[in-house]
Amino acid sequence: MRQILWALGLISILYPALVAAQRVSPRDVDALPANAPTLVSSYGSDPLQVGELRLPPGDGPFPVVVVIHGGCWTVGYATRRNTAAIASSLAESGVATWNIEYRQVGDAQAGWPQTFLDWGMATDHLRALAEDHPLDLANVTVVGHSAGAHAALFVASRPSLPSDSEVRGDNPLRVKAAVALDGPGDLRSFAEIDQQICGQPVIEPLIGGTPETHGRRYSDASPIAQLPLGVRQALVSSSLVLSPEATEAYRAAAVEAGDTVDVRVFGDSGHFEVISPGTSEWEAVEGLILSLVGMNGQ
Repeated sequence: MRQILWALGLISILYPALVAAQRVSPRDVDALPANAPTLVSSYGSDPLQVGELRLPPGDGPFPVVVVIHGGCWTVGYATRRNTAAIASSLAESGVATWNIEYRQVGDAQAGWPQTFLDWGMATDHLRALAEDHPLDLANVTVVGHSAGAHAALFVASRPSLPSDSEVRGDNPLRVKAAVALDGPGDLRSFAEIDQQICGQPVIEPLIGGTPETHGRRYSDASPIAQLPLGVRQALVSSSLVLSPEATEAYRAAAVEAGDTVDVRVFGDSGHFEVISPGTSEWEAVEGLILSLVGMNGQ
């Protein structure tokens, strides 16, 4: 089912607000070359609870970037193939990458809280991977695109969640930084425009209700409600999914709370250029990521 919608060419229906001005489409990104992973590993019992580890040449230990694909939180939009090219590019630049799959709305046992728990479990699985691979768990950055951008900020927010949160996990791995590539940090406000962006309501199915009926869930799910996160954050705006206005609202709230936030705005770009190696947008984004992990870059 995940690939059928692409094959039928329905992306213009699924992304009606994004496609008209796109130079790069989701199918273009899926077709970009990617290196074979060093290891494919399961972080849970479901077939979708899996990730691809790519290691750079050398002995390590290597900084790690957890890569989370987007797709409107919903089956049929994207899989980890959509972020395999950037995971490969970063590995070629000297960073270990962990490109994860997860259950999306429409998959069995997805939505609240399972989708959120998948993001956390996948990140925590780095502890197991580090037993056999040279990973520096003190230098972990989470990078996500679109819905995955929200996931990246959420993963960074887990240690800030109350201990009784359904989506926190028992012992969240603390990350060093989070990079949100054209995706929201506030699900309450995004729920007001999700149908415009995704072609159908996606936030209510993800959370299981409205902010009025499930206020605690929206709070736990929205990184902006957990500020300060206590980690470096970077927001990249390249379309109306994460508009410049939404970017500034998050940045201002984070800075007021005491966090440090980098912002990049590509005003004349599209939603997928930022995850397309070979574009000037990805060159700038990769430089930003490398700088956050303490390697060469901006």
